[in-house]
Amino acid sequence: MTLTRRDLLRTTATSTAGLVVAFHVPRVARAAGPAAPPLPPANAFLRIGADDSVTVLLAHSEMGQGSWTGLAMLVAEELDCDWSKVRCEHAPAAPVYAHPAFGVQMTGGSSATWSEFDRYRQVGATAKDMLIRAAAARWKVSPAACRAAGGKVIHGKDELSYGKLAEAAMKLAPPKTVSLKEPKDWKLIGTKVRRLDTPEKITGKAKFGMDVQFPDLRTAVVARPPAFGAKLAKFDATAALKVPGVEKVVPTANGVAVVAKHFWAAKLGRDALKIDWTPPEGGGVDTPKQMAEFHDKAKAPGAIAKTKGDIDAGLTGAKTKLVAEYEVPYLAHAPMEPLNCTVKIDGDRAEIWTGTQFQSIDQMVAGAILGHSPDKARDKVTIHTMFLGGGFGRRATPTSDFVSEAVIVAKAAGVPVKVVWTREDDIHGGYYRPAYVHRIQAGLDDKGRPVAWDHVVVGQSIVAGTPFEGMLAQHGVDSTSVEGLVESPYLESTGAVRVSLHSPKPPIPVLWWRSVGNTHTAFAMEGMIDEAAHAAGADPLAYRLALLKEKPRHAAALALAADKAGWSSPPPPGRARGIAVHESFRSIVAEVAEVSVENGRIRVHSVTCAVDCGTAINPLAIEAQVQGSVAFGLSAVLYGKLTFAGGRVQQSNFHDYPVVRMWDMPKIDVHIIQGKGAPMGGIGEPATAPIAPAVANAVFALTKQRLRTLPLKLA
Repeated sequence: MTLTRRDLLRTTATSTAGLVVAFHVPRVARAAGPAAPPLPPANAFLRIGADDSVTVLLAHSEMGQGSWTGLAMLVAEELDCDWSKVRCEHAPAAPVYAHPAFGVQMTGGSSATWSEFDRYRQVGATAKDMLIRAAAARWKVSPAACRAAGGKVIHGKDELSYGKLAEAAMKLAPPKTVSLKEPKDWKLIGTKVRRLDTPEKITGKAKFGMDVQFPDLRTAVVARPPAFGAKLAKFDATAALKVPGVEKVVPTANGVAVVAKHFWAAKLGRDALKIDWTPPEGGGVDTPKQMAEFHDKAKAPGAIAKTKGDIDAGLTGAKTKLVAEYEVPYLAHAPMEPLNCTVKIDGDRAEIWTGTQFQSIDQMVAGAILGHSPDKARDKVTIHTMFLGGGFGRRATPTSDFVSEAVIVAKAAGVPVKVVWTREDDIHGGYYRPAYVHRIQAGLDDKGRPVAWDHVVVGQSIVAGTPFEGMLAQHGVDSTSVEGLVESPYLESTGAVRVSLHSPKPPIPVLWWRSVGNTHTAFAMEGMIDEAAHAAGADPLAYRLALLKEKPRHAAALALAADKAGWSSPPPPGRARGIAVHESFRSIVAEVAEVSVENGRIRVHSVTCAVDCGTAINPLAIEAQVQGSVAFGLSAVLYGKLTFAGGRVQQSNFHDYPVVRMWDMPKIDVHIIQGKGAPMGGIGEPATAPIAPAVANAVFALTKQRLRTLPLKLA
């Protein structure tokens, strides 16, 4: 893809004078799933200012996962700059920043680092080459006689800072090829580096979407349907307009927005609205009825996701047959910063400030509302990516729901508007992790090893009807519904296997949630493997290691987690341990949970994690992400559950949709396996998946109650 002069000027309009290096990022096929169609390549930019500053513009959003630091480290490693001079900015929304694997500018799938690993290093090496050549020309010596270190080019006793060379270097042609450092020569990669965004967040300098303010900006809140499937019939705004501070009441695509001078006035105005809603067709979703239907569907095979051997003969001939059903509920993402979006419309142009994971799609959707084609939207719609106060997938909706709604409100109101969601709006507003039921029939031989495995999954597709359906769904199977299951290493040596999927379509908007399908497939798979181990009379660790003897990375992670957790020694009185291992997003995570039961409640005292994510860029960030993933997953293990009555969500805030608090938090130890030649994996999500089975397996070891439904509740 050729970067035009106009694109370059537009995307670097705010940059200082100095060296600007564009680098090409080719499309990378996703590790699993069908190949994506040809997509335009992406570009990103490095700026070296006259003040010696090094600014990396990142296409990926910073939402707490550490992309600002990890990706900047890749550039800095090859650039040999002064790390104290490095800073980052969110790149603007533009085609040149499209994700190399997905073809749109986005952040998700724990993919930012591995997808950009080579190219971010290449840009650092490219810039260093140009700086060295600029210095050599000034000194009239050979570039080979010069070296770079600490943000300077050095020749004997002469040295010049990058800032003094940047303008001259910018005039040079970039090299056609560059050589990258060997891992043995890395000075920054693999070391513990404090995050670049932490000081800004501590001091309050960091700006999140909720922080956006400017003169004449108004705040809006929206009354949305109280039940999924309900529709707006009519409304009366008389009382709302009498609330001091309320200025306008405007309809949206699916509700009514109250626009006011500040949030509280908008909120009171919404409370005063009189609205009639048509009820959901058929009375709406009712959780007990829905889950009964899911369990009924699970009794018969669905669309085939994986098959080998004769499953019926395998089950019939098995020495032992196990049958179990696992169930998980709908879950909200519940980020600490509720959804918000600020929009300023000027004629046919729009300027948008929001914390988003989906810049390209937001830009196109906003442009369409203003009457622009996707190509024209790139010129007419400006996206300012703010820091995200948590995302977990909720800020990456294919419909751009919270962005499109804000554009509609601003367009109708005729003033700049920040649409703010309350916590209750967030819990009630949709896009949940789907509910799932798994029915597993496992046949074991006379040594207790699986010889037949029939696995039926029932749950909504998160990609049906979205632009991602063609890439992620084939022959009626949404790959995200069965990921972590069809490629399970346990099934590779099992002679007869059938994995099938039913994807019912209730009117509940669903979406990816941290670790996506692995959140339920790991629970079912590792739970059933634990059941098989106990049925065979085997130690759960030894049983897994025997099944994974051809999977050295899985076995190594299991062995390390078990060793560090003290698996071979008895736990303290009143406690027990459970173990699980799962691969997702190219990374393998094993976890050992140590639990007790206090006053009828499950208490998790410690979680020991072993992580193999290939090359570890920043071990400090990996440790933080694993800890955060465990905490996030533990909320679902102990508390998380959304239920419906008449299509209405029955939970509303953290009092009835709890997350783990400080006193819930276990001690979490993280041990990193530095991959030797293993492909690099992601780290933002993989540790979420194993925590549910690790805890459930520990509870069984302690109480002999096999809990197969999340959240876990003792009888």
